[in-house]
Amino acid sequence: MDPAPSGPPGPPGPTAAAAAPPSRAGRDLTRAIPVGVGLGALVIASIAFNPRAWYFVAAGAVAIGTWEVFKRLRQARFELPLIPLLVGGQAMVWSGFVDGPRGAFAAFAATSVVVLVWRLLMAGLQTAPRNYLRDVSVSMFVLVWIAVPGSLGAMLSDGEENVGALKVVALILLVVCSDVGGYVAGVLFGRHPMAPAISPKKSWEGFAGSLVLSMVGGALVMWLLFGDDIWKGILLGALVVFTATLGDLVESQVKRDLGIKDMGTLLPGHGGFMDRLDSVLPSAVVVWIIFTFVVAT
Repeated sequence: MDPAPSGPPGPPGPTAAAAAPPSRAGRDLTRAIPVGVGLGALVIASIAFNPRAWYFVAAGAVAIGTWEVFKRLRQARFELPLIPLLVGGQAMVWSGFVDGPRGAFAAFAATSVVVLVWRLLMAGLQTAPRNYLRDVSVSMFVLVWIAVPGSLGAMLSDGEENVGALKVVALILLVVCSDVGGYVAGVLFGRHPMAPAISPKKSWEGFAGSLVLSMVGGALVMWLLFGDDIWKGILLGALVVFTATLGDLVESQVKRDLGIKDMGTLLPGHGGFMDRLDSVLPSAVVVWIIFTFVVAT
């Protein structure tokens, strides 16, 4: 086999030259925007057909997110019980459909027990499992990170038909406000990193932009869609910014621990499915809490 040439590398090939450069915020917008629009269309189509069809979207998101994370963890040599994680996540979503939060909690408790036993027996009764405590703890983290908030997000569509659809719209709209506000303010004014050791591109200026746009969006959502007090919308918008931002930082730290850039490649311009769900999942929790205990729906 001939040795590799020792001279300087030549100019980049046509593929490299044609690749669209990422934006200052690290995204290839020529691919990210169409994908984002497509995801939004999926949400609108599901709730326009029947608000409770949102359960199918939520169940699919939980399954895909769990599978992506499982693959990445397996590459890092974690031994997780895949079947209990996938089946348990679906059980939590659909038990919520049947019996609300009580059903989802029962499914979570049952899944936890199955995870403990399944991981214990993965190597058989004749062999003691290695890294049992580590793998069980990470399995529970995956459930709490994806399936628990996913089941609460699915339950947003419960209640009267129009109200359920509007709660789902509120979740998606406020997460988009947080994302867009942070992106625009970060690109235009970002100078002070928020958490450079975790997510170098996230800035305090971007966080402020997220906060402003989401609080305005929350006030409009509460006033125009629900006819309730504007202050509740401002509170909701602010809480969504905190949960969306923290959700993004949590996923960034997980990826940093695993030494990867994206959770997957399913969504061009965004990365993996979990790279889009990271802010939606924790935000679904706070939106469900607000509409359950603060807003009369």
